[in-house]
Amino acid sequence: MARKMTIELTIPGSFKGEPIFYFMVKNYDIIPNIIEASFSTEMGWAIVEIQGEYEEVKSLIGFLESKGVEVKTR
Repeated sequence: MARKMTIELTIPGSFKGEPIFYFMVKNYDIIPNIIEASFSTEMGWAIVEIQGEYEEVKSLIGFLESKGVEVKTR
């Protein structure tokens, strides 16, 4: 069953230059909708609505956290 939720991401500066949203689509079959975001050389943050199957969402969040991205669900 598809799940739709909003997440807040705090992204370390080490992700600069990495296509994080492309990974969501390509590797996790997630549809992201960026609601608001800001990025600098030190860090970034984003509020993203994501839609996908429960296991895909769960796997994506685990991947992001393992890379040092702080994930808060709304």
